[in-house]
Amino acid sequence: MSLKSSNKTDVNTTELVISIDPVAFEAAVEKEFQRQKKNIQIKGFRKGKVSRKLAEREFGEGAFYEGAINALLGPELDAAVQETGLQLVDRPNVEVTSIDKENGVEIKAVCVTKPEIEIADYKGIKAPKEVKEISDEDIDKQIDIIRKKNARIVSVDDRAAQMDDEVVIDFEGFFGDEAFEGGKGEDHPLRLGSGQFIPGFEDQIVGHNIGDEFDVNVTFPEDYQMSDYAGKEATFKCKLKSISYEELPEINDDLIKDATEFDTVEEYRNDIKTKLEEAAVSQADSAFENAVMTALIDKVDAPIPNCMYEQRIDALMRSFEQQLQQQGMDIKLYFQYTGMDMDSFRETYRDRAVSEVKLRLALEKIADLENIEISEEELNNGLGEIAAANNIDVETVKRFIPLDEYTTDLRVQKAIELVKENAVVDNTVAEEKAE
Repeated sequence: MSLKSSNKTDVNTTELVISIDPVAFEAAVEKEFQRQKKNIQIKGFRKGKVSRKLAEREFGEGAFYEGAINALLGPELDAAVQETGLQLVDRPNVEVTSIDKENGVEIKAVCVTKPEIEIADYKGIKAPKEVKEISDEDIDKQIDIIRKKNARIVSVDDRAAQMDDEVVIDFEGFFGDEAFEGGKGEDHPLRLGSGQFIPGFEDQIVGHNIGDEFDVNVTFPEDYQMSDYAGKEATFKCKLKSISYEELPEINDDLIKDATEFDTVEEYRNDIKTKLEEAAVSQADSAFENAVMTALIDKVDAPIPNCMYEQRIDALMRSFEQQLQQQGMDIKLYFQYTGMDMDSFRETYRDRAVSEVKLRLALEKIADLENIEISEEELNNGLGEIAAANNIDVETVKRFIPLDEYTTDLRVQKAIELVKENAVVDNTVAEEKAE
């Protein structure tokens, strides 16, 4: 192999011209013939007993060129890329420009390369950080959880249904006089005001008594997940079968003793306050980090190959499909329910993909600028955590994880910590952006 030239033809694009000498090419052609020989059959000869000369006469001199070039291309291209030091972000577009036995092969490879990011002022980024003050109302909301867990269900037979009641209904939906699929239910429990049904449905149950049969008239939202129903007017024929409500217990020391590890209401309230304050600090830290990273993304102003965004979208979609599979659903069924198709679904990930690609490039550049390195101890500690989480040994982890990529991940994480440590809390930033 010989790298004849390397020319930058456009932003993030380099064209390589590679030549393969006649000797190496001939050896690859012979190897390809030997690979195919057992399947070659020509009239008058037994299968697998044909000479290469005869096969080329029968099928053409270039019969084995494609297989030979494909076998050579991977290693030859890898060697050329390594020689130039290019960092590719997509598979090269390869074209064979000339080929013959006497002169060998010449190949042109158009390579999309990793963009060179210029990043400045990544230290001292200003972002707001406000820790929520915990109020008595916040504590009361947590205590209400205990009350609801210990609530008593009381059946009602002497009044009409009200908001927040638990009712049981039969219903069947119609478009005009025709019942529609998925619009029927029997003995269906429903909490009025929960928003479980489409807007307007639950409101029309209020005021009815047990045994009442009545119509509920509603219009499906324009953005309803089943597109065939979106915007249509429907009538649901309903029957109210039961009414009940939750009777919440009084908060006192006896309830707290029975329902928690504490002896008094005061002890429990103090514990809730402490935990809510800790959560508020954690949430403020997370929001601060997100704001800092968003500001860092805004500093990335460089042309980035679109293929990097598409690859990130692919990864996000694969992750989502795996989540669906765990729930017993596939992407086709998801599209059916949401009324989406592949193109529109991909677009929902585009903004996120753009942000994540820019952030990753920025952090990798910062890691380079700051000469961030990962020690052998840090690498082994990280691999050890992965091994322990998956109940396997470290050597097994090393066989399945590309160490170069994992090392880069660790460098990026260090870069995040560096940017965060040097960020400045400034609550006027949010006000300035709002203005």
